[in-house]
Amino acid sequence: MNRPLLLEQLQRHEGLRLKPYLDTAEPPRQTIGYGRNLDDRGITEEEAGFMLDNDIDEVIADLERMPLYLSLDDTRQVVLANMCFNLGLTRFLEFRRMLAALADRDWDRAADEMLDSKWARQVGDRADELADLMRRGEAR
Repeated sequence: MNRPLLLEQLQRHEGLRLKPYLDTAEPPRQTIGYGRNLDDRGITEEEAGFMLDNDIDEVIADLERMPLYLSLDDTRQVVLANMCFNLGLTRFLEFRRMLAALADRDWDRAADEMLDSKWARQVGDRADELADLMRRGEAR
């Protein structure tokens, strides 16, 4: 089998779509990439892990542009990266009072600001765990 020929044809015939879209089948199915049917096939655990690693790299690259982030210990950097991953950078940066508390090295106030948010009410135990890590600065 001529795999390079097949690859070239599929790339050309399917087209690359980097965001999910509905294909032309009846009924329409969620599709991504070069015709990957997400409804029927989904993704593998390995593919999900690969995407997670890439997303983590992107979050860290965004945060490393912040001197405040770089000044924190590893555990508190993890807390911010977790929040940023969940919220996206734009919404994360709206936590101005938390960021101000971090600049003051006031870990308790930073944790309180995390918990006093719509985000904390939405994510529940995740926020409690991250606020606890913020206060202590070390994982158990």
